[in-house]
Amino acid sequence: MITQGVRVRDRCDVCGGTVVVDVGQFFEGGVLSWGSEGHCEDCSHGWCEQDSGPVTPKDIRQAPLQAHGAVRLRLSGQTPRVVGVLRALRGARELSLAAARAQAAQLAGDGLVGTLVEMEILAVHLRRRNIAVGIEPVV
Repeated sequence: MITQGVRVRDRCDVCGGTVVVDVGQFFEGGVLSWGSEGHCEDCSHGWCEQDSGPVTPKDIRQAPLQAHGAVRLRLSGQTPRVVGVLRALRGARELSLAAARAQAAQLAGDGLVGTLVEMEILAVHLRRRNIAVGIEPVV
């Protein structure tokens, strides 16, 4: 399991008090998932929601990016055959062939940038096809 999360504080929509929210992404069983769980410290307002799919909602994705920063995934070692890279990208992200080609070019160049969980998922798919990749913090 690969996971990354953050705890944030916000204002309660119900009473105006302080809401504590845990937000994160995780990769388990081959699926990208995300969740948000919060409760108000001053009233009984609370929730817990979780979902999965190829794209994390923007507000949930931004929380770990702001707290932990982005990471970059790049090809390393010998240049792999493009067919394997395209298959890995399409399988991981449900991309069209044109979008997969564009992302393959990015991988070979400056790299793809995203959350740690997103890039680790791509790395898993690429490594399954014996494609060497590296992940590093974006500075």
